[in-house]
Amino acid sequence: MPRVKRGTVRRAKRKKLLGLAKGYYANKSKLYRAAKESVDTALKYAFVGRRRKKRDFRRLWVVRINAAAREHGLTYGQLISGLKNAGVTLDRKSLSELAVSSPAAFATLANQAKGAARIAVKSAKNAAKTAARA
Repeated sequence: MPRVKRGTVRRAKRKKLLGLAKGYYANKSKLYRAAKESVDTALKYAFVGRRRKKRDFRRLWVVRINAAAREHGLTYGQLISGLKNAGVTLDRKSLSELAVSSPAAFATLANQAKGAARIAVKSAKNAAKTAARA
């Protein structure tokens, strides 16, 4: 097997990793092995955090929509169901932005959802009556 000399490649690799560890506490920014472990851990948490951020924002939007819906006498589930029945295809991000920035527009949507929910309940009652007769 031929001898491999890695002088510049090794130095570049280590320099790159120590650059990533810049600002870490004590040996974690100066010694290669400790820096490698902490950089690997940091990259793992960064990967997980990018997925986590999506969940956290959706939870925030749901909380905002629920708070705004309750001001109009609806729960979050009733509002979403009513909007779906009314054919409104706004996503949760847009709904929460409307709830925060323009309450009047959100009130209009809430009224649409209430109306669609009433119609859905009436049609369900009628369907139950016809099923009972048959």
